[in-house]
Amino acid sequence: MSDTAPATFRVATEESPLFQVILTVIVLALLVLLLFAPLVAVFYEALGKGWVTAVTSLADPEALSAIRLTLTVAAIAVPLNTIFGIAAAWLITKYDFRGKALLITLIDLPFSVSPVVVGLCIVLTFGANSWIGALLVQAGHPVVFALPGIVLASMIVTFPFVARELIPVMVEQGRAEEEAALTLGASGWRTFRTVTLPNIRWALLYGVLLCNARAMGEFGAVSVVSGKIRGQTATMPITIEMLYNEYLSVAAFALAAVLACLAFVTLALKTFLEIRHADALAAARRH
Repeated sequence: MSDTAPATFRVATEESPLFQVILTVIVLALLVLLLFAPLVAVFYEALGKGWVTAVTSLADPEALSAIRLTLTVAAIAVPLNTIFGIAAAWLITKYDFRGKALLITLIDLPFSVSPVVVGLCIVLTFGANSWIGALLVQAGHPVVFALPGIVLASMIVTFPFVARELIPVMVEQGRAEEEAALTLGASGWRTFRTVTLPNIRWALLYGVLLCNARAMGEFGAVSVVSGKIRGQTATMPITIEMLYNEYLSVAAFALAAVLACLAFVTLALKTFLEIRHADALAAARRH
């Protein structure tokens, strides 16, 4: 090839303006069709008969019980999964041992198993027909068709989120800083609090938000273990289904709108954390 031949290399992402416009229109159309249109329909149906009717339906004891139960389950499951996720990520990234690949696979297992199967496994293990479940029922602490079963199902389904957010970050950071702190005489807890935690805080918060969003919206596993008892074990997603099946559309969509608003709050916090994380990285690079 002659040295005077013009270069004909193209950037991998260099496309014609027309192609970019078409691709953008397709993506936006899919977003509108699959995301925004259903959300608009939910709020339209909820407010179709006015604010007063929607608020009145939310003041119903069953709706209030569903909201309270959903928030209670999230308040229990998310902190526990945060602790377990940090412990699992620490074990996987800071220690070398046989079976590490198997442990990572087990952490990812809830992603590949249907939530209904998870709920069925809990019923078979802790139901009244099993020896463990029978003992717990006799002791007055049933798991299935009670709050513990709902929390357990939510924890299993949402377990991977925190660990899966932390593992890549902790692998990238390595062990040098913790080893240096331990060498200088810091205790294990102080090393975690002053070295590890500041480095993983954004990934940790991001994982907690994802875990919380899934815990509040979980339906499959909870529907199996809860028994769908009105006012007792019916979470928001289950109550929405029951109300809709009974043709109480305003009440169902009003409760769905509340659940959507909680999702919006989670999304807003997620976006805020992403912006803060990007700003922190930019500041670190400048210094």
